[in-house]
Amino acid sequence: MDIFLDIPTEVEIADLRKQIFDLTSTYKTDIALQVDDVYRKNKRLIVFDMDSTLIQQEVIDEIARHAGVVKEVSAITASAMNGEINFQESLAKRVALLKGLSTDIFDEIKKVITFTPGAHNLCRALKNLGYKLAVCSGGFVPLANYIKNELGLDFAYANNLAISEDGKQLEGKTYGPIVDGSRKAELLGAISQLEHLIPEQTIAVGDGANDLLMMSKAGLGVAFNAKPRVQEQAPTRINQPSLENVLYLLGYSDEEISTILRY
Repeated sequence: MDIFLDIPTEVEIADLRKQIFDLTSTYKTDIALQVDDVYRKNKRLIVFDMDSTLIQQEVIDEIARHAGVVKEVSAITASAMNGEINFQESLAKRVALLKGLSTDIFDEIKKVITFTPGAHNLCRALKNLGYKLAVCSGGFVPLANYIKNELGLDFAYANNLAISEDGKQLEGKTYGPIVDGSRKAELLGAISQLEHLIPEQTIAVGDGANDLLMMSKAGLGVAFNAKPRVQEQAPTRINQPSLENVLYLLGYSDEEISTILRY
């Protein structure tokens, strides 16, 4: 349902968003405050987080199960996603626990990955509308590329894991730029420039603290079933099972969505 309001200039938007957040938290519903302008339906880039956004797992936790260090890694992951510890520090600690694990693990993880409900339909609809789609993940390149191929995305960015010279084992460290919150925001900007888009034409969707900066830079920043601290700070929230609900934020009706997905 769309409700159109004229908001007086003296009203602080940040205060209004806070009141909306309190209201939605109390009544367990979703209300999004957006500017009704030409760019609402004229966005052309969406950047997704991967873990607990496009897919339902935290990939490093799944890898940790195979390494027998799931409790240690999960605790570090939870602290990082809630913004309690620095992401780069937490990543280094988690990856160090994976040292010696076989690189075959990536093929095993692909078998258990569960896509979030609505992920395929959302991506297909946006591709049909002419969007560019990207995943920017604090996870790892082999799995980000797998997600890219499965969903038909245009770009995939993630962290590189160092591998032994014989290519058989993880070395317990990463190399190259770390895809943290700052890097995600940078990548959103870089892809926008590459595609000749302005910020108002971009969307960022994620669930963790390291997605907040990316959300704030996008024309539409969406916290999807996010951690409590993230929901408090995010511009917009969706607390529904399906990612397809993003299409409602863009102003599309059920009938229009059915038409978009027809092809």
